[in-house]
Amino acid sequence: MMPSTSAFEPVETIPGRNDCGLLLLCDHASPDLPPDYGDLGLPPAAFARHIAYDIGAATMTRHLAALFGAPAVLTTFSRLLIDPNRGADDPTLLMRVSDGAIIPGNVFADAAECGRRIAAFWQPYRDAVARQVDCMLASGIVPAIVSMHSFTPAWKGRPRPWQAAVLWDKDPRLPLPFIDALRQQGLDVGDNEPYDGALQGDTMDAQATQRGLAHLLIELRQDLVATPHAARAWAERLAAPLRAALAGARVHEIMQHGSRSRPKG
Repeated sequence: MMPSTSAFEPVETIPGRNDCGLLLLCDHASPDLPPDYGDLGLPPAAFARHIAYDIGAATMTRHLAALFGAPAVLTTFSRLLIDPNRGADDPTLLMRVSDGAIIPGNVFADAAECGRRIAAFWQPYRDAVARQVDCMLASGIVPAIVSMHSFTPAWKGRPRPWQAAVLWDKDPRLPLPFIDALRQQGLDVGDNEPYDGALQGDTMDAQATQRGLAHLLIELRQDLVATPHAARAWAERLAAPLRAALAGARVHEIMQHGSRSRPKG
């Protein structure tokens, strides 16, 4: 029997001023699954791990939205179901194994099931982001886009030293001044670490790079944002550097960038 998802809303939209110049996104906001998918065969503890969602990211997104009066778009489903931050043809779009955990409900998911999940969850999120960008462009102020994520303190036994990280691809307008401002606070900031920001088909590529909008992806180490109080405190710490970066030259213009401006480092 094909699962029904009619009662599950895959997107949360936080209203804000369309002319504020900032749109916040959270691709991995929730560990939840639609009721018809049960628990995908996983124990409850799996949904408290990073394999299910980005710990602290939703709280930071909501708090930054309140601080800036900015709209925000968040997912309401776990990336264990389908990953909204992957291109529709990415082989990691629907994970069968994640960080050593087999996902029983995904093991035998075929192309048709993947297509159903794209249509029911992935596409509505991408469409909601696109609609919000269009509304903001219609205000006459070109928005910058900031996506909130978090990363694990260690990977395969190797500690990750960065407190925060900034991922970006071709457009340096927002990430470079933001990185500099964070480092002036004394933070250890990863520049395209622990991940590379150049991921074809991801949310930022589709909604920002291809539209010529200034953007960046912010990652916080999960042990630093594991409680709502800590996540809100970090959002407040990020606000001033982000506000300064948003005031930079030509940030609120549509600009196309042909190649990465510098190597990561």
